[in-house]
Amino acid sequence: MDFQLSDQQRELQATARKFARAEMPKIAEACERTGHPPGADMLKKLGDMGFLGINIPEALGGLGLGNLEALLVLEEFAKISSASAFPLFEANVGPVHALVHFASDRLKHEVVPKVCRGEMVLAVSMSEPQAGSALTDLTTRGEINNGQVTLNGQKRWCSGGGHSDGYLVYTRLSDDPGAKGIGAVFVDKDTPGLSFGAQEELMGFRGVPSADIFLDNVTVPEDNIVVPAGGFRKLMEAFDLERCGNATMALGQASGALEDVLDYVQERQQFGKELVEFQGVQIKLAEMQMRVEAARLLIHRAAVNAQDGLPSVIDSSVAKCFSNEICREVTGAAVQLMGGYGYSKAYPMERRMRDAWGWGIAGGAIDIQKTNISAAMVGRRFDQRR
Repeated sequence: MDFQLSDQQRELQATARKFARAEMPKIAEACERTGHPPGADMLKKLGDMGFLGINIPEALGGLGLGNLEALLVLEEFAKISSASAFPLFEANVGPVHALVHFASDRLKHEVVPKVCRGEMVLAVSMSEPQAGSALTDLTTRGEINNGQVTLNGQKRWCSGGGHSDGYLVYTRLSDDPGAKGIGAVFVDKDTPGLSFGAQEELMGFRGVPSADIFLDNVTVPEDNIVVPAGGFRKLMEAFDLERCGNATMALGQASGALEDVLDYVQERQQFGKELVEFQGVQIKLAEMQMRVEAARLLIHRAAVNAQDGLPSVIDSSVAKCFSNEICREVTGAAVQLMGGYGYSKAYPMERRMRDAWGWGIAGGAIDIQKTNISAAMVGRRFDQRR
């Protein structure tokens, strides 16, 4: 058991930190102001730097490194903002990995290298109006006939909806009940019959677009089936990596807040001395540090235990749940320590606090993670319907 990063990992982390701090604050401000994600020029730059394929095999255009390396880079970008890190989130821990692990050779070689180059952004489309936490209640259906799949249904809360170039759509592919009938199909944004609702106005996540998706006789080749009916467990295995990414995005809000407030309390003076000289501030800083370090270790454990494959449900759920909770606590404490400056939109702290609440909802709410953890502990699933 080694808690030290290798020289290569530290070098990659430092490169990511330098790039993120130099390039992304202005991007973060623009995303917050306009609600739009980073543009094509920045995606191209991220692709050229290799940041969009860190843990994707070299044969598919990536760097061929591990999940831990991808999460190290992701945290540095998430420290700046959720929106500036979101392209890295989608590319390094998002639906592209379902394609890497499960799609046909034709599909993965057609799509994945474009993601790595920053020429294509993928989104996962899971939830529906009546199927969020109860995901196996989804009703979107794909009919397979004559070498094609025709999809009909409505999806909700799709991060990237309306802006992404391709969608991994969870859908029913057979009449089998519950999870047994569910698979996933890749759909290009320009496919006839695919349309989008209005962009959601959310408390946070400005620059992380979200919209309903409507599928009206959307027809794609049968080869676009990434996971067939009965492969729901495989989809969840791939999603366990996304949970680690979600945890890292939450961690980035907390660790970025801690770094900024640490500078602030050493500069800001009251009653004739720096804020850091007050014992109450010292205690709060220590509590924030403990939470950030514990979350980071849980995330890194999940990544390392996976040996660069897909993390386990218990490791990823523990990491996500804990990171989601401490993120809210740490960003809230940072706002309080900075007082009016923390609460002002002229500074990034209040944005971090708003985004912190989103990560505990996205990708499986906190309490759902706790039921996942309990189920893994006892080795069986709990039926929430009875």
